[in-house]
Amino acid sequence: MTRTLVFDLDGTLIDSAPDIHAAANRLLAEEGLPPQPFAALRSMIGHGVPHLIDLLMKAAGQPLDPARDASLTARYVAGYEEAVDLTRPYPYVPETLDRLASAGHRMGLCTNKPLAAVQAVLAHLDLARYFPVILAGDSEYPRKPDPAPLHAAIAALGAGPALYIGDHEVDAATARAAGVPFLLFTEGYRATPAIALTSRAFADWRSLPALVA
Repeated sequence: MTRTLVFDLDGTLIDSAPDIHAAANRLLAEEGLPPQPFAALRSMIGHGVPHLIDLLMKAAGQPLDPARDASLTARYVAGYEEAVDLTRPYPYVPETLDRLASAGHRMGLCTNKPLAAVQAVLAHLDLARYFPVILAGDSEYPRKPDPAPLHAAIAALGAGPALYIGDHEVDAATARAAGVPFLLFTEGYRATPAIALTSRAFADWRSLPALVA
């Protein structure tokens, strides 16, 4: 049976934390603020850029300032579109996507990453051809964990049983809110124990086609 497969991006298909970390620390340096350690930055990923900027400012001891944070968000996004050099697919992702496409599954993305950054990294890694449908964090819909972008991605890909594949608490919450079965990639950026999120999990991308089937 062919299925509609919607994927998260950061921490699921790709390990982009090194580029996110570098871009965030460049922005902090421009503001005269101290850098964030990699582990701290990694824990901030998942809710989109505005939330990341909020967390960075809080970690730097800065007061709440919506106008400043909006400006920082715009600057971060502008620089982040080219932050692709340190990002890599997780092992066996391209091979697995080939297998899933050959089996006839329809595939798309639902991510909180801005669209221009999504398109840039997919082009850099030669992954764009797998995903005719992309719902990004700056789409017309609210960001995850609101289920609206996931519903929209599934609708755009067509009818049929759907699955959402992600790595994060936000992804599990999105799937739950959307009423869509969830598969957890355990090697991404979550902090919660996998068993608390789902009983359907995988650590090796080569095992995904069997789970989908």
